[in-house]
Amino acid sequence: MTESNSKPTYRIADLHESDRPRERLASIGPQALTNAELIAILLRVGVQGENAVEVGQRLLQKFGGLMGLHRAPIKELTEQHGIGEAKAAQIKAAIELGRRLTLESPEERPAINSPADAASLVQYEMSALEQEHLRVILLDRRNRVLEILEVYRGSVNSSQVRVGELFKDAIRTNASAIIVVHNHPSGDPTPSPDDVAVTRVIVQAGKLLDVDVLDHLVIGQGKWVSLKERGLGFV
Repeated sequence: MTESNSKPTYRIADLHESDRPRERLASIGPQALTNAELIAILLRVGVQGENAVEVGQRLLQKFGGLMGLHRAPIKELTEQHGIGEAKAAQIKAAIELGRRLTLESPEERPAINSPADAASLVQYEMSALEQEHLRVILLDRRNRVLEILEVYRGSVNSSQVRVGELFKDAIRTNASAIIVVHNHPSGDPTPSPDDVAVTRVIVQAGKLLDVDVLDHLVIGQGKWVSLKERGLGFV
């Protein structure tokens, strides 16, 4: 008898009902599922030799976790076995929905009580950017987030930053305070002399416009720096 070398096709349906991601989510909640199981729900089906959970595990290992999936271009995702454009788009969309969730409801807007609070809102996304971006977090009188807006994309230095652009939306929304954030694509969040110069200009403008500049954060890969904590640009 000739032995077949083809791999069997494994499906989530072949798993015991208590091990199926959708059934587990319905019975015990999404917070109890692993990242691979959540990805499996998005993928719905696996490929020959792998069920959807195993495909999810493979993707997480290949790209180094959720952060890696977030950073990966759509093209790189579609190069993975079993991941077409539709599935890659579903993964990207789910990550983006998660990013937006915290700002969806005014009653649930996060309050910023420390530099770490501010960094946690943007670090996941901004550490994955391949180009320098400058964003402004607008805050109300209770330091709750009103909006997070991108102001500049590209090299950020004191000669390029227009103070009017930086504060325009703060004035429009009647924000009481702002936090400035930009990333270093190199991954090293050490502030440059230009970062300090930009901060000094922004802080002085905030005093004239009666908008508190609470901090300027530099986001790196897995790390961030508060210029306020280091006394750079804040007098």
